[in-house]
Amino acid sequence: MEERPETELISIPATPRVSTPEILTPTGQRSPRPPSKEAKSSTAWTPTSFISPRFLSPIGTPMKRVLINMKGYLEEVGHLTKLNPQDAWLPITESRNGNAHYAAFHNLNAGIGFQALVLPVAFAFLGWSWGILSLTIAYCWQLYTLWILVQLHEAVPGKRYNRYVELAEAAFGERLGVWLAVFPTAYLSAGTATALIIVGGETMKLFFQIVCGPLCSSNPLTTVEWYLVFTSLCIVLSQLPNLNSIAGLSLIGAVTAITYSTMVWVLSVSQQRPITISYEPLSMPSPSSSVFSVMNALGIIAFAFRGHNLVLEIQATMPSTFKHPAHVPMWRGAKVAYFFIAACLFPVAIGGYWAYGNLMPSGGMLNAIYAFHGHDIPRGLLAITFLLVVFNCLSSFQIYSMPVFDNFEASYTSRTNRPCSIWVRSGFRVFYGFVNFFIGVALPFLSSLAGLLGGLTLPVTFAYPCFMWVLVKKPTKFSFNWYFHWTLGWLGIAFSLAFSIGGIWSLVTSGLKLKFFKPS
Repeated sequence: MEERPETELISIPATPRVSTPEILTPTGQRSPRPPSKEAKSSTAWTPTSFISPRFLSPIGTPMKRVLINMKGYLEEVGHLTKLNPQDAWLPITESRNGNAHYAAFHNLNAGIGFQALVLPVAFAFLGWSWGILSLTIAYCWQLYTLWILVQLHEAVPGKRYNRYVELAEAAFGERLGVWLAVFPTAYLSAGTATALIIVGGETMKLFFQIVCGPLCSSNPLTTVEWYLVFTSLCIVLSQLPNLNSIAGLSLIGAVTAITYSTMVWVLSVSQQRPITISYEPLSMPSPSSSVFSVMNALGIIAFAFRGHNLVLEIQATMPSTFKHPAHVPMWRGAKVAYFFIAACLFPVAIGGYWAYGNLMPSGGMLNAIYAFHGHDIPRGLLAITFLLVVFNCLSSFQIYSMPVFDNFEASYTSRTNRPCSIWVRSGFRVFYGFVNFFIGVALPFLSSLAGLLGGLTLPVTFAYPCFMWVLVKKPTKFSFNWYFHWTLGWLGIAFSLAFSIGGIWSLVTSGLKLKFFKPS
């Protein structure tokens, strides 16, 4: 019998394996992605490439069974991972039992909230055509960049980018990625938390006035005191340890957001419109003021689509294997969430502008309902609406604060090489809550703050994902894919600069009108 050459017995890889070891907790081990069509045709090494039919053919049945079982194990586990114990101590990566339902809850809680209530303010400056067109383009654009982030979470075999900053470092380089991503993501989390304190405190004050009526008007709490009450409630709820532990709060936030968004626009369109209503865009005293107002309005629309700074963090809470990668349940949950987000944002923006036109107060829909229909709508219905807004703000505060808590604890654990005690963790969260409280007291201009936030954080949602897709996926240079993503990215940067200028102008003019803020 002719002896086979040794080269026919064992398939030797033509190229060495190149992969970045995954830094994950033991509950979240990850195996490489399934090879693409191009990879299948190449000779790239995979964990089970040496267990081929040609290799198994001369081996006896018992040994063959052992190797087949080992092949299945390697397909499930992937490869040996370098486990970083620090990830098991941090709020985002501490728990890995997330699923598609959790993803839907978190995305809904992060993607819809008080920012929907100020969308009609943007329509008052843009009018019907430009308002609807801008809102539609922004929705489609951000949905595409959301898909990009979900795909890039596991773009490198054996590596999961658990945080937005980690992906930015991988795409732009360690130093540039930190400079580009840390400020807007931290500003988005802190700015959103500040705005939530403003909205939550003011809504609690309105709720108290409606429920208590004239009986409690002798010595009511001031606006700042209501901010303090709301902040204290946020701090109590923030003691939940990790992102998965607040899934129940995210569900409450999602349900309350959908409910009160529907109630707000239904109550508005069911009432008689003001006699002096007009749908002409608000006129400003000078052309430059008109331009800045439009830029601020577009910034408010951009801020309505927040939450992209949390996409990778939400996906990091899910287990991921070769057969069941995390991007599948994440995208399934995100699609459900953004269907409901569209079903809330568009009716609120269109219905609110139809009901109030350019008479819309700068505070948004809640102020408009209270000002125009406070005596027409039953007090119980108004009270329930305001209470739902408070519950949603409390839930949203938790998920937007979680990346900041993660950064605090990462800094502590990297220096001490031990997990945070319950007292240290509580101290971080109390400190963060009161910092946002003081910022809210100093900057109580909600609509202006929304435009500025939308401008400064717009690259996180609309620009950076496009750049990162090109730098990580590396499409063919000068191809349509290459041009498309570079164009979208630079358009996002240009819009960010323009909207930020508009937001700053609106903030300055609001401050000049009020001179000094004197809380009531």
